[in-house]
Amino acid sequence: MTRFGAAILGCAGTRLSGAEKLFFRDVTPFGFILFARNIEDAGQVRALCAELREAAGHEAPIFIDQEGGRVQRLRPPLARDWPAPLDHVRAYGDQAEQAMYLRYRIIAAELRDLGIDGNCAPMLDVAEPGTHRFLRNRCYGESVDRVVAIGQAVARGLDEGGVLPVIKHIPGHGRARLDSHLDLPVIEAGREALDAVDFAAFRPFADMALGMTAHLVYRAIDDAPATVSEGMIHLIREDIGFGGLLMTDDISMEALSGTVAERGRASLDAGCDVVLHCNGEMTEMLALMRRAGEMSDIAQRRAEAALASRRTPPDADIEELAAELEALPRDAA
Repeated sequence: MTRFGAAILGCAGTRLSGAEKLFFRDVTPFGFILFARNIEDAGQVRALCAELREAAGHEAPIFIDQEGGRVQRLRPPLARDWPAPLDHVRAYGDQAEQAMYLRYRIIAAELRDLGIDGNCAPMLDVAEPGTHRFLRNRCYGESVDRVVAIGQAVARGLDEGGVLPVIKHIPGHGRARLDSHLDLPVIEAGREALDAVDFAAFRPFADMALGMTAHLVYRAIDDAPATVSEGMIHLIREDIGFGGLLMTDDISMEALSGTVAERGRASLDAGCDVVLHCNGEMTEMLALMRRAGEMSDIAQRRAEAALASRRTPPDADIEELAAELEALPRDAA
């Protein structure tokens, strides 16, 4: 089995440069992530996915953020447009679980057709009235039970469609009043409240293959951001019970301090398995991989288990799935 570099990396454009091919061949990243800058048309996306896997030297998972609403890297004609998740859940009322299953089963079919086999969803953050607007309408609900039920439907739709789900943002981002892309949110809630809501939403997903951390401080537990906090990673592993491959949220987000390379090394030292770096900047990736290196033995085992969980789905009739979704009654609650 290939020994993986401890990173999921982006690339700069719609095809790989010679320098990127050599770099990825040298560092053997576990996987890759695509953004709008990498997407032109269907043939180009398929060719880019093939180039990425050839450069990495293994069947690397290729991830994307295809939630719907604002966070949707693929747009028509490559993929359907979707309303924000919270709006969709509300529109379908007590049919929301089936609606979201069908939505993400369709998304999975669209992704697989392009060579993409990982999606950074479901998002299990529990919304509050004060949740920052960058996150709020991406949530599935304001109660643990609702978020868990919808999250399970989302994960099932992706998994049955042959796409690896990534639960996020563990152990919970719903209380954030700041955008962690720009600032460091600090959560002042006590441990009892966090256990009852934020952490509770993730416990039913402890056996999932892949998870993504949250860049925020939980003052009741540690003054360091969760991604780089040994205490918080211990909580994710031992209290929440998550046993899968734990990736950071994008390590270049401004919630974290220090250089990208320092942030990446700190996250691995804290107990994360793999560093997610999204912007495709070669200078940053070079510095990061010098500090990150290869996966630890336990991270490698988790990575291999995640890859082994990928399934080859049966052929899906997207139009038939879409018709089934459209036939569901709305506002039934």
